[in-house]
Amino acid sequence: MIMGLTGDSKGQLLSQVAELVKEISGLPESRNSCKKMHGNLVRRIKLLSPLFEELRDGNEESMIKIEEIKGFELLKAALDSTKELLQSINGGSKLYRALQMDQIAYKFQEITEAIEAALNEIPYNNLDISEEVQEQIELVHTQFRRAKARPDSPDLQLEHDLAVAQKEKDPDPAVLKRLSDKFHLRTINDLTKESVAFHELVIASGGDPGKRFEEMASLLKKLKDYVLTENPEADTSEGEKGLMKHRSPVIPDDFRCPISLELMKDPVIVSTGQTYERSCIQKWLDAGHKTCPKTQQTLSHTALTPNYVLKSLIALWCESNGIELPKNQGTCRSSASDCDRTAIVALLEKLANGNSEQQRAAAGELRLLAKRNADNRVCIAEAGSIPLLVELLSSTDPRTQEHAVTALLNLSINDSNKGGIVNAGAIPDIVDVLKNGSMEARENAAATLFSLSVIDEYKVAIGAAGAIPALIKLLCEGSPRGKKDAATAIFNLSIFQGNKVRAVRAGIVPPLMRLLKDAGGGMVDEALAILAILASHQEGKVAIGQADPIPVLLEVIRTGSPRNRENAAAILWSLCTGNIEQLKTAKELSAEEALKDLSESGTDRAKRKAGSILELFQRLEVKEDPVSL
Repeated sequence: MIMGLTGDSKGQLLSQVAELVKEISGLPESRNSCKKMHGNLVRRIKLLSPLFEELRDGNEESMIKIEEIKGFELLKAALDSTKELLQSINGGSKLYRALQMDQIAYKFQEITEAIEAALNEIPYNNLDISEEVQEQIELVHTQFRRAKARPDSPDLQLEHDLAVAQKEKDPDPAVLKRLSDKFHLRTINDLTKESVAFHELVIASGGDPGKRFEEMASLLKKLKDYVLTENPEADTSEGEKGLMKHRSPVIPDDFRCPISLELMKDPVIVSTGQTYERSCIQKWLDAGHKTCPKTQQTLSHTALTPNYVLKSLIALWCESNGIELPKNQGTCRSSASDCDRTAIVALLEKLANGNSEQQRAAAGELRLLAKRNADNRVCIAEAGSIPLLVELLSSTDPRTQEHAVTALLNLSINDSNKGGIVNAGAIPDIVDVLKNGSMEARENAAATLFSLSVIDEYKVAIGAAGAIPALIKLLCEGSPRGKKDAATAIFNLSIFQGNKVRAVRAGIVPPLMRLLKDAGGGMVDEALAILAILASHQEGKVAIGQADPIPVLLEVIRTGSPRNRENAAAILWSLCTGNIEQLKTAKELSAEEALKDLSESGTDRAKRKAGSILELFQRLEVKEDPVSL
């Protein structure tokens, strides 16, 4: 019971919750990839309004009692979090939101669980509300309970379209149209705003947003090209077109170099995150300066990183304002050097028509060139190397085979090359190398399969080609690096349900348990991660349960790293759910103390799993000693 709350305090709490419901109900509709989750959550919260209207309109005697305060306080906290989340996803980059959907969906699920838990603490029967309102609130509660157990299904069409648009160089216009409509990026002005949001992300990341930005920049360019092709004058009326020729648009401050104050042609980022025209900042550095001209901070290094976001933004702005695009925009990233290009052409000739020694040497050179940089990977693939390298996977010369599979591994780092490798029929041949090649070739074949399995549809093809038993064998026999390559490939493949069954039936659990018990072997992290994903499948759960896992899992929960403790708790929870024998075994091994510690000091997921297992222990005690009730 919560003590010491005055009538005024209770009334204030009710008013705050009612205001939050009103504010959330009035939020603008989401116009990005979160639209469905946003709409469902707001719709359910709107249905709470009648409860607070009736409580607010009631007299002093109908105010909530102290015993009922807890539920409303929990609801207020959950609604505060809801408002913050909904406001955050309606701003910023729409493409960034779409590519972060997994994390956002997890936050929505956390909010749903928090609201459901709060509603669970409100005794509707004790409130002085009409029967009609009580029925509606109970209906809302049921909806939240159902949503907690069954989260909103993902937008499969959107996921498919995003994957296609990222993977293919020239996506189907129908795919780009759906994305353009989904994100409301139908005009040059829309795209310019999205580019501005990109730029803000880059600045916030200190100029180093990583691979995620490259995906976003590529998507934006494809959408921009589509919009310009389909509706090049979408934002320009006839009158505006005439005026355009006679006015000089104001250059946005972000587009001007802080040194020259001119429109930037080749913007680059320095270590402080500030952006300058390359030639201007280079002159500053060449003069011996070691500070950032704008902030006067000392530069931690003098490397200049191209600001591709801002360059794209400037190009969009120039096009929408009828201004000639800036020239001298730096060297093209998508082409290899003339020297490498010439070498690549000569090497492919040897691959196609040379004798066995020339083929071996050429494959080795291509392997090194593909490892050197991203431009080479694009050039080598575009020159037609992939089918020739796939043919060499069947070579009887072990060294040639090693070079070929490693060259394909290096090429697969480029996402657009993954499709070319699979379409060339490489998967069965790579699996054959994994089964029968030299140890180096087997390990690099495992790494190649992991790289390809990043694409979901390839997970199915790789599993169907018989890769998993061979990966398990490498997990047992390989070098430390080979074991890690095999483990990461198995983990990635096992995200697909059908591959979990294949892995369990191929006998993966015993070797994983050996790795888990060998703390000095350096594979505990990988073994736990794979076991955690297999435990979510019934066959995996049964197989793990037969391997006497609970003692070692409890040891990890007591002494492991935060992530390992989390995975161990997740496995233990799967084993104990619906299995009273496993639950009794855990209890007999003094699991409660370790789980109570984890529920206080673990990661958020670990705390939830530990709490769930402790609840199972409490239910077990009630069953064993019903008289204690």
